[in-house]
Amino acid sequence: MAREATVPSPSERGAFLYDQVTRHVLGLVEKGTLKPGDRAPSLRGLGRQLGVSISTVTQAYNALQEMGVLRVRPQSGYFVDRAVEPTQETRLPRKTSVSRQPRKVRFGELFEQIFSVANDPAVVPFGAAVPAVELMPVKGLMRATQRAAARVPEQAVDYCFPPGHLELRREIARRYIDLGLSVDPDDVVVTSGCSEALALSLQAVTRRGDIVAVESPTYFSVLRLIERMGLLAVEIDSDPETGLCLDALESAIDTMDIKAVVGVLNFSNPVGSLMPADAKQRLVDMLDGAGIPLIEDDIYGDLYFGDQRPPVARCFDRSGGVLTCSSFSKSIAPGYRIGWVISDRYRDEIIEWKQATSSAMCSLPQIAMADYLRSGEYERHLVRLRSAYRGQVDKMRFMLARHLPAGTRISNPQGGFVLWIELPRGTDALELLQLALAENISLTPGMMFSATRKYRNFIRVNCGHPWDQRIEDAVVRLGQLVASMA
Repeated sequence: MAREATVPSPSERGAFLYDQVTRHVLGLVEKGTLKPGDRAPSLRGLGRQLGVSISTVTQAYNALQEMGVLRVRPQSGYFVDRAVEPTQETRLPRKTSVSRQPRKVRFGELFEQIFSVANDPAVVPFGAAVPAVELMPVKGLMRATQRAAARVPEQAVDYCFPPGHLELRREIARRYIDLGLSVDPDDVVVTSGCSEALALSLQAVTRRGDIVAVESPTYFSVLRLIERMGLLAVEIDSDPETGLCLDALESAIDTMDIKAVVGVLNFSNPVGSLMPADAKQRLVDMLDGAGIPLIEDDIYGDLYFGDQRPPVARCFDRSGGVLTCSSFSKSIAPGYRIGWVISDRYRDEIIEWKQATSSAMCSLPQIAMADYLRSGEYERHLVRLRSAYRGQVDKMRFMLARHLPAGTRISNPQGGFVLWIELPRGTDALELLQLALAENISLTPGMMFSATRKYRNFIRVNCGHPWDQRIEDAVVRLGQLVASMA
């Protein structure tokens, strides 16, 4: 089976170099090194400086021209567009302190409202973190599905009981080899997406009334799970770049009986932070010493923008206290609902909960996914997908900075496809949501990412769809709506 190489393939290196040039020039503009009206570095000079070909620089400059960052003067070269005003783009959302008190989580109809418009083609999809179908490997997956149905038609229509289709579990286990992990396929439990993986993990390690520590802000579906399971959430400060603040977590562990920690260490949702490897080691050691399991949501781990996939917490686990959850919903097929949880210590409890709640899963999607992964197409698809997400996030970030009012702060994720935006003080994101929905524009208000309903002037924006005029018009209109609320 084709495996992900430790050295990028030629196509991956090309995509990385092109994005490296694009980000380099964007950085010069954002920092004010290049000001509106300035001539951009020459193709040859920049290529020599960065060690790339002139064609790579040209490709990057053409993309920057499409973004409105550069413009061409006939026979004079590329210049920074005079309309570019990047003042707030380099400012990350502020780190906010949270009250470390266990809270019941309560959501009204906000959760349903966000997802009710997620599949409405008339609504610009800035709300739910749903990738565009046109970015998914539809043809390759359909071929794999047809092969699976033809090869084992009886299996395809039969029950598939926990822990799931063996060949799929083997393929999932093999994907961790490049991270230096030896995963036993028997420790992989296939689930209906990452949300069920998180739910089963929480059910396995907690009981009603227990306290669960979460980073703040945190993915609202985790808060929803905590709410429905009768658990209490304690929010822990997080840094917009490095994620969960370990000193704050350590203090919380010393003062309360925390039963589990749930976190997205690689490109958190909604902030996009990436916890450094040494911090992951410290986190795992800290929780191991306290006897607290860590439930890691690694759904965005494969969607990194750099040249190397970041490690998962399991890489530093020696006692079995880490439960690794993920899925292919953001990278292959949201509708196939294939996720998984890896655990040796809690495997039996997870399977029991799976059997008690959903008994069995669809067989054909599992068999087809195993076939698709075995073909090696996934690695080639990931190269293209990472490049697409990286470009979409960069362009959305730049255009939002251009059209949102002064005082706006925007995250700078190194993976995934969402942006966390701090709007000027006094802006009510709930009011903005209603105004935007009236214009057929969805978004997610920041208070949904906090058990204490903080972040009232924050929003999360989905960048999972290719840029087009409709999205650009929606960004312009969103800026106008925010300005009208001042």
